Amino acid sequence: MEKTLFQRICDQELPAQIVFQDDQVVAFRDINPQAPTHVLIVPRKPVVRIGEAQPDDHALLGHLLLKAAEVARTLGLEAGYRLVINNGPDGGEAVPHLHVHILGGRRMTWPPG
Repeated sequence: MEKTLFQRICDQELPAQIVFQDDQVVAFRDINPQAPTHVLIVPRKPVVRIGEAQPDDHALLGHLLLKAAEVARTLGLEAGYRLVINNGPDGGEAVPHLHVHILGGRRMTWPPG
C-alpha cells in the first residue's frame, strides 16, 4: 500500500510546519486552514480512519486525544477549540489516514456544516 500524504509527513519525507511530535503522534499546521488556528494531529501508525480502528489501537487513540488537548493548550486556545474527526468520503475525509483537526482562534458556530 502506498504511503499517504500524512504518513510521508510523519516520516519526514515531506515538509510541514510541525508544532508537536513524539513517538506516537505528529501535529502540524493545516495547509488550507479553516480557522485562525488549524492544526492536524495524526498517529504515526497508519490507521485508515476511526471507523476502522481496532481494539489494539485503544491506547493510541487515547494518546491522540490527550495530545490534541495538550497541543491546543500550547497554541493558546484556552478560550475554546473544536476537535473534528472526519470518517469516510461523506464525512469529509480527504486523506485516508486518521487525523484530528484542532480548530480555534475564533468562536465556533453550530451546526458546523
